[in-house]
Amino acid sequence: MLPIGDNDAPGRRFPVITWLLIAVNVLVFIYELTLSPAALDQLFQTWGAVPGPIAHAIANPMAAGSLHALLTLITSQFLHAGWVHIGGNMLFLYVFGDDIEDVLGSPLYLVFYLVCGIIAGLTQTYVLNGLLNSPNDAGIGASGAIAGVLGAYLVLYPTRRVNVLSLSGGTGGGSVPALVMLGLWFVQQFLSGATALSGAPTDNVGFFAHIGGFIAGAILILPWRAGAAQRYQNESGGGVQSSSSPRYR
Repeated sequence: MLPIGDNDAPGRRFPVITWLLIAVNVLVFIYELTLSPAALDQLFQTWGAVPGPIAHAIANPMAAGSLHALLTLITSQFLHAGWVHIGGNMLFLYVFGDDIEDVLGSPLYLVFYLVCGIIAGLTQTYVLNGLLNSPNDAGIGASGAIAGVLGAYLVLYPTRRVNVLSLSGGTGGGSVPALVMLGLWFVQQFLSGATALSGAPTDNVGFFAHIGGFIAGAILILPWRAGAAQRYQNESGGGVQSSSSPRYR
């Protein structure tokens, strides 16, 4: 299922940070398009989240290069491996990010987004460096941070309807509760991650970044859960309305 929109409550503030994040990601991707394959690979290895250097930096924070390695936990969130990669990530951010920004407020939402991305990168680092012996696989992409947004959305609005397109044969769509769509998405990431840990070949996707980011977002948003639920109920008239290469993350 591909999300194309949701039922926002009326009176929502303009999501300035969500649109700013989309703009920065797109601008960086446009820059990537100007690079040769060799230069692009160098960009990913330099500014992507490479598990080996990050693990070394955590163990030796004062060593040369440690600051740069830790900084890549943020810079990697703005790099993408292709049109499908950035298109899918920005679509999910567009659909779900505005709701979380509305709850947290723009400044705190930016911190929340980046922290979820950092935790996602650390989760991927731990698994690749410690369990899969892949210390040089650069992790790039916004979906670790966006997974945090999805986790927060599921906690705040499990019954809100999400408008979707079906990708499993046919062009039909409709709407489903967020619990269904996001719950299935998380289960898919979890099962794919378990498959990777078993040694079976998988697509070059940062499943563990998705898992780490999702759980981080679901936990970090908990202090706002009661207030967001009450506000949405009030604004929607007392109920939920309905209508019809490198590892990347």
